[in-house]
Amino acid sequence: MDAKGFWMSTKELDRYTVIERVLERRLRQVDAAQQLGLSVRQIKRLCAAVRRHGVGALVSVRRGKPSNRSTPPERKQAIVDLLRQHYSDFGPRLASEYLEQEHEHILSVETVRTWMTEAGLWQPKERRAKRMHSPRERRARLGELVQIDGSHHDWFEGRAPKACLIAFIDDATGRVLGARFSPTETTQAYFDVLHSCVQTHGAPLALYSDRHSIFTKHDPEDALPTQFERALGQLSIEPIQARSPQAKGRVERLFQTLQDRMVKAMRLAGISAIEQANAWLEPYLQKHNEQFAVPARDPQDAHRPYTDCSQALARICAMHHQRQLSSQLSCQFEGAILQLDRHQAHAPKGRARVDIVQHGDGRIELLYAGHVLSHRGYEVHPHLRVKRTADDKNLNTKVDAVVYAERRRVAKLMAQLEHQATQRSQGIHTPDIHPSPPPRAGSARYGLRPSRADPALVPA
Repeated sequence: MDAKGFWMSTKELDRYTVIERVLERRLRQVDAAQQLGLSVRQIKRLCAAVRRHGVGALVSVRRGKPSNRSTPPERKQAIVDLLRQHYSDFGPRLASEYLEQEHEHILSVETVRTWMTEAGLWQPKERRAKRMHSPRERRARLGELVQIDGSHHDWFEGRAPKACLIAFIDDATGRVLGARFSPTETTQAYFDVLHSCVQTHGAPLALYSDRHSIFTKHDPEDALPTQFERALGQLSIEPIQARSPQAKGRVERLFQTLQDRMVKAMRLAGISAIEQANAWLEPYLQKHNEQFAVPARDPQDAHRPYTDCSQALARICAMHHQRQLSSQLSCQFEGAILQLDRHQAHAPKGRARVDIVQHGDGRIELLYAGHVLSHRGYEVHPHLRVKRTADDKNLNTKVDAVVYAERRRVAKLMAQLEHQATQRSQGIHTPDIHPSPPPRAGSARYGLRPSRADPALVPA
């Protein structure tokens, strides 16, 4: 701001200094034009304006007025109302994408960021210094290395129980090759995604995972592979385990992105069940890959096509168990008796060991020397079909079920105690007799019973 009260920018002050020297005949107009990057004609016009109006002639007449390119206030308020109504917890970039896709409002990310900050919908955050890890160059071809992992998260924001998202992402392109929601992180959940990926893209050269017991055994004396290792061996896929989360950072960052973007997309789509989410997932991942995937350095695809039949692939991506047949050609499996039909081709003799293939949909197949055997099943002990074992990744789900059952039991007990207290306050000390049949002899009886009144305490 100069002595006469004009707000001037640095550029305008520099221009005034040069024009003043020209007016004082200490500088030629040609030299002034070269210093300011203007033509001689413009220098003459500026000199005439300063003689007529003084230093204020160099100040822009648009100073302090709205820009001709500014958004009208009515449109700005309408967009802010949309943001507050539908996208109040969205980030500026994601909100700008949905404004363009759903409402045809094309705005820059920074404009949306400014408006959301002014409306109190976004709080600017200071960027923290990130820990530096040695970067690993991406693989050259699609299908050379695929990173896999599962993410336990409240994907449905309370509209459904917590679930686990199993995802396979290519290392060379960042392309999500397959994903699926599952109640817990299990071997069968990984088998479902592996089956879909091999059927759609072919078998990759290697899979990169953590050191969970699904993927490897920690007992050096146990030489038998896990179910997942056995399937990868049959598909000629090399399993590789990472020793830190940072080593498989591509799939970890994928889950960070999906926990922000996909959770909000499912909310807007009204997804509230795992079955709905799995049906909705494929088209969403196609859009995700179009936006975030990058081209591979080598355009050649390293996936190997799977040439066998679909039934063989389904058997590979299933749980395999071994049992020994009795002399009557039967065996037990999870509380059921499996009886082989007699007089069939390729039937084994008694005491032979057979493979039991347990598919994800509950189907059971018996194999001997690679041939399917016809059999009949007789369920003897249904309670043995309930899995009682748990690992560290599905342990919380089982504990949550136990906690829920305990809360119901305590609530029932508290209701009984409240009823008994009410009965005692009314002078009723004899338990009510219901018409229901009496319990069996020797059965356990739980809960409290109203106590009889003490004769010494009852007034005569």
